[in-house]
Amino acid sequence: MRHCSVQVRGLLTREELDRYNALIEVGTYLEDQSRYDLAYPVQKEIDLLIQPAIERLKDKGRARDRATAEYLESLRDREDGDNSEEMEEEQK
Repeated sequence: MRHCSVQVRGLLTREELDRYNALIEVGTYLEDQSRYDLAYPVQKEIDLLIQPAIERLKDKGRARDRATAEYLESLRDREDGDNSEEMEEEQK
């Protein structure tokens, strides 16, 4: 069975995590019994189960990117403000 990343697992709800762990256990048992034909649909179910957590992770990344862009913009604005003050002082 393919596990999802720790980041994705961390964003699963308690109910999703319990279901994920149960499906992994079943899938691992099926693979141990060489029942790959039955393990495949279990893996597909896991893939569907983790999709909402993947979207939550993407949203967190987008929010972090927006915050970074806003911070960099504020630094640029502050730097532009400092430069305009220096130019005003030089003109005096």
